Amino acid sequence: MIDEKREIVVPKEKFDAVIFDMDGVVTDTAGLHGEAWKLMFDGFLEAYAKRHEQKQPLFDLDQDYRLHVDGKPRFDGVRDFLASRGITLPEGELDDPPGTDTVHALGNWKNDLFHELLDRKGAVAYPGTVKLLHELHRAGIGRAIISSSKNAVKILKSAGVLDLFEAKVDGLDSLKLGIPGKPAPNIFLEAAKALKVRPERAVVVEDAISGVQAGRSGGFGLVIGVDRIGNPEALRSNGADVVVSDLAEVNVV
Repeated sequence: MIDEKREIVVPKEKFDAVIFDMDGVVTDTAGLHGEAWKLMFDGFLEAYAKRHEQKQPLFDLDQDYRLHVDGKPRFDGVRDFLASRGITLPEGELDDPPGTDTVHALGNWKNDLFHELLDRKGAVAYPGTVKLLHELHRAGIGRAIISSSKNAVKILKSAGVLDLFEAKVDGLDSLKLGIPGKPAPNIFLEAAKALKVRPERAVVVEDAISGVQAGRSGGFGLVIGVDRIGNPEALRSNGADVVVSDLAEVNVV
């Protein structure tokens, strides 16, 4: 799939659709999410370490975010990060407020912080991704967006790209349909179903390790990894067929 100029090619005769992850692929909100996760977990860890008279390193935006949180449903990210630190909390109730030591309270705290950052800073779309979306439209190739976020529509509207997709499967849809989070491939499979294409005739575009794992296990025809942090091998070793730094490197032929 890579020519001698190292451009990635999506052939029209081989693929009927491209399914994009949202954060970090279409919209530049990964930084907002990372900032919200760090504010939340740092606040929790400092209080937890003080209460239990133990040391807890603060949340690392490289290792902790990438390995335990990125691409996952919010509460799964809370559980997985806490498990990495040997911390177990009760699940609590879905509407637990910040300040309560439960999985749901921490997830809700993160969500509140994210909304504050989104309202203050806004979301933007990556120009290379927007260019590719227009090329796919002209070529008659279907386009779907997936996200574990329940805020996907608000984010896509903020970035001005909601209308560039023919199908959407987000966190609200996953809750309604009982779709498990990545690395399970179900959210991508649901998007392919919405576009009425077979997985082997669809491309998955992801920036998260859990996402490329999902694309690979789902039997998709091509998994493109988007590396914006300078660690392409992590995506390759977990299932990406090819890795680009920006989707401006991808051509439709």
